[in-house]
Amino acid sequence: CHIITCHIAIPAIAINSCSNLHLDLGAVMSEVKTPTPTPAGDTYKGWVFKWTNYIKGYQRRWFVLSNGLLSYYRTQAEMGHTCRGTINLATATIAVDDACNFVISNGGAQTYHLKASCEVERQRWITALELAKAKAARMQAESDDSGDDFSPSSASVPPGQGGGTQNSEVQSTLRTLGSKVEDLSTCNDLISKHGSALQRSLSELDSLRLTGEAGDKIRQVTERATLFRITSNAMINACRDFLALAQAHSKRWQKALQAEREQRVRLEETLEQLAKQHNHLERAFRGAAQANTAADSKGKSLSKGEASDEDDDNEFFDAMEEAPEFITVPSYVPCYKPNYSLNLWSIMKNCIGKELSKIPMPVNFNEPISMLQRLSEDLEYHELLDKAAKCQNSLEQLCYVAAFSVSSYSTTVHRTGKPFNPLLGETYELDRRRESGYRSLCEQVSHHPPAAAHHVISDRGWTLRQEITVASKFRGKYLSIMPLGTIHAIFEKGNNHYTWKKVTTTVHNIIVGKLWIDQSGEIDVVNHTTGDRCHLKFVPYSYFSRDVARKVTGVVMDKDGKAHYVLSGTWDEKMEFSRVMQSSRGGENGTEGKQKTVYQTLKAREVWRRNPLPEGAETIYFFTDLALTLNEPEEGVAPTDSRRRPDQRLMEDGRWDEANVEKQRLEEKQRSVRREREREAASQRTSSQSEEGAPHDNYKALWFERCEDRITGEQVHIYKGGYWEAKERGSWEACPDIF
Repeated sequence: CHIITCHIAIPAIAINSCSNLHLDLGAVMSEVKTPTPTPAGDTYKGWVFKWTNYIKGYQRRWFVLSNGLLSYYRTQAEMGHTCRGTINLATATIAVDDACNFVISNGGAQTYHLKASCEVERQRWITALELAKAKAARMQAESDDSGDDFSPSSASVPPGQGGGTQNSEVQSTLRTLGSKVEDLSTCNDLISKHGSALQRSLSELDSLRLTGEAGDKIRQVTERATLFRITSNAMINACRDFLALAQAHSKRWQKALQAEREQRVRLEETLEQLAKQHNHLERAFRGAAQANTAADSKGKSLSKGEASDEDDDNEFFDAMEEAPEFITVPSYVPCYKPNYSLNLWSIMKNCIGKELSKIPMPVNFNEPISMLQRLSEDLEYHELLDKAAKCQNSLEQLCYVAAFSVSSYSTTVHRTGKPFNPLLGETYELDRRRESGYRSLCEQVSHHPPAAAHHVISDRGWTLRQEITVASKFRGKYLSIMPLGTIHAIFEKGNNHYTWKKVTTTVHNIIVGKLWIDQSGEIDVVNHTTGDRCHLKFVPYSYFSRDVARKVTGVVMDKDGKAHYVLSGTWDEKMEFSRVMQSSRGGENGTEGKQKTVYQTLKAREVWRRNPLPEGAETIYFFTDLALTLNEPEEGVAPTDSRRRPDQRLMEDGRWDEANVEKQRLEEKQRSVRREREREAASQRTSSQSEEGAPHDNYKALWFERCEDRITGEQVHIYKGGYWEAKERGSWEACPDIF
């Protein structure tokens, strides 16, 4: 007979074969002389006789002891591909029968009755097995101890004390990994089971010794089955190693994660205590200073000064329980950010879960522009719409519109200051018709919920409009800002009408660490004229991800779903787009098991890049060149314009205490006007209508009118005209007195 020679080198497998092959690897390898068991570090190998059955009795097998596992093979050559069985010594028992025999059992289905060639050889094995068993048991105990304290319930913590998106992501990752490990274990067992059954069936066929064409076919099938068995067993061994490693380390990883969470909670609690102590000491210091000043100027007695200190201490209160008391900040150069120290936690701790617009905040946490001006900053990269208006191809035009939708976030990367909430009826105009060809108008059209309408008309062939309502929640550790509403871009050429929405903004480290901002979510930029769309994904920051931070990806597709362009980049730096030449399905995408699409593209072209910030941006609220000009006084603007807002102007001038007082005055004035409107609305209704329910506010915006959007079906405010004409006439009689 002929012998097939297998050269095992995982993962490569080479087989030299010739015709009429007879597979009998075990018989060939059994001719090799039996070596003496030899230790190799933590590994112990050698030939031992193993009881098989009453017909064959004891058969010689090659045993390998490594990493607390005792495995055996029919021959040494099988070590690379076929393991006949394995026992974990950590839970196994070792017993000696007589001079040469010994038994190893795991108390279950696996029991090995073994016989050494002599008593000395048996003793070597017993010694090696006992040492390996002790080490394996010790390692398992350490692994168990490291994971005993962890449970799914212990991973969750109270709101504001370490919970949030990162914990959810970690738990989701652990659950997914656990599920995949279980799947891997199941596949391992199935491959081993069915592979053994297949090999037995083929061995039975081979034993028939058929001749002719049938015999050749059977031998050919047997060869291929052997190749499959070798490859499968190599994969099974690799999977077994991975499974053992994953199980050994998973509990340690979980314990480490839990320890990090607990430490973070302790740090937050400590920080809260320090903030309270700091506030108390600061009040005590101010009280002592005031007492000393009073004693010097009016000759008050020392005892009187001490009494004043006690009175001041007795008046200590948390920031949100009564009217907040603000720290005096000296004047600075206009628009320059002062280096002040404020107890943010003392103000925010009682506001967890509340709507941000309902939290009374001092101007110390603001930046000296309003939300209307911040909305106008979307036009920082208006030239993208100028280029889009010149495009001959609607799909290429969509790339520029999508890049414009991303560019609006570039100004937010370092902007942790809160813009002023606009008063109802407040407006802001940005007339750049001479320099850039566009005019922009914003108006606060609703106060509860706060909503701003924005309309931009350009001489270069496009119109932009939007109504944004900001929903926000303070979650203890982070602040979520969810803009609601739709943005529209309409182009004269081709009459292409695009819509999209904004993604969620998250401000992290409200309590501990440096504030930082992330943008996350998915949006569709849709061309309602052609049916084309661009799906954009803003990837949230993840500690476990290897992707570049602030990553954005997108695909431009026609109405049939065929991809034409791929966009990639970051929302704080730049975006590129590439033309798709071919696409194909391949691989799996993440944990959901979905196939991902692979795109073959031409060389990428840069479509947008962020403008550099002015020098010393960190001292001017990280304002861009455009933002620095937004609050500059201009002649002829409406009396309701944000530039005329007194508290905002006082803050920019560095007069912080006056700004806080003025802010409270304006807010109280707005409340009084709203109550008066509600009374008027109630008096206009009939008695039958007013018997039930609270009074309704009948406020109507001045420059925008409420109607149903014909594209989205939403109730929105659309510019009705008249503002720029009123400006030309200098006629502002219709404007309300809000300041």
